Amino acid sequence: MVCQKVTLFYVAYFHTFCAQKDLFSASEIQRPLSTTQPEHVLNLPLVSKSEESAHLPLAINVVAKYWGEDLSPMAQAPASKAAVMIDGIDLAEKRGLACYIYRSSIKDLKKRIDQGMPLIAILPGIQDVVQHATVVSGYDNDERKILTYVPEPDAFGAVPEPKFESDWAQDDTTAIVLVPEDMKNVMKKDDLKFVESNRLCFESERPRQQGNFHTVINMLERATDKDPDNPQAWCLLAGVYNEQGLELAISCYQRTIKLNPRYYLAYRGLGNYYLKKNDYSLAEANYTKAVEINPSRFGPIYKNRAVARLQIGNNAGAKQDLITYLDQTPNASDRKSIQDAISQL
Repeated sequence: MVCQKVTLFYVAYFHTFCAQKDLFSASEIQRPLSTTQPEHVLNLPLVSKSEESAHLPLAINVVAKYWGEDLSPMAQAPASKAAVMIDGIDLAEKRGLACYIYRSSIKDLKKRIDQGMPLIAILPGIQDVVQHATVVSGYDNDERKILTYVPEPDAFGAVPEPKFESDWAQDDTTAIVLVPEDMKNVMKKDDLKFVESNRLCFESERPRQQGNFHTVINMLERATDKDPDNPQAWCLLAGVYNEQGLELAISCYQRTIKLNPRYYLAYRGLGNYYLKKNDYSLAEANYTKAVEINPSRFGPIYKNRAVARLQIGNNAGAKQDLITYLDQTPNASDRKSIQDAISQL
């Protein structure tokens, strides 16, 4: 059968991130026409992608250097795996920076820029990367664009504000702000939402990588107890239950969606859960809801939906999904087997 040649993609998301330059289209990367520093734009240091390591994500490195702290000597591990955000945060805190992880907004983003604080936004990925961290360096009110850091000389990303806001909402407009200790009072004046529960969410990545699911569940349950209306905590908890094959995952995903109907990862997670349980109709339905929210966020979702569609007799839809998977995942390791499967449909 064709579906037996397709390897499914079940990886749950946690806070590991890719370098951000790869997430921009050519039209979104711009270069300034003037050497004059524009209003509402921060002058961020240029940091090479080669400085990223498994313990120091590029985004954290950029912001730390903006505040005069070089974390590179503290992070010697090679980038053999995706960078874990909490490791970079810990390095920054050891150098005296304070970290806040909270639900932000476009209004809050602009406020931070005007306060001289770069903001790290958690945004959807592309191809086979489910999520990425972008440093916001400014905004342009006239053009209604959010300006983001690109690790190239005299270049920046310029994303239309409505698109940026729509994409950001898929990850609950989560932001990370790093500031020196003497600026903590500026942050404390604001009522920042989900600071404690989001911190637990990010910290749960460590025991998860170690396979200590009991500790992960304990941390995420504490997060949901602390902030029952935090969709990120519920979705991460659902992901752990999903990996364990527990039905508890369903109610946690549903809670996530109730709190944030645009939470792409919850629909994808439900699709994965039902696919593993051989409930192909529900798997296909949830994958489709995720794709409707963002059709280009994660290429492998199309491969999984193709398998579900094959099982319910939608061969034409499955074939198109496999084509889309290859189109959106140019470095797919299973390209040859997928091409063979397409030729048989």
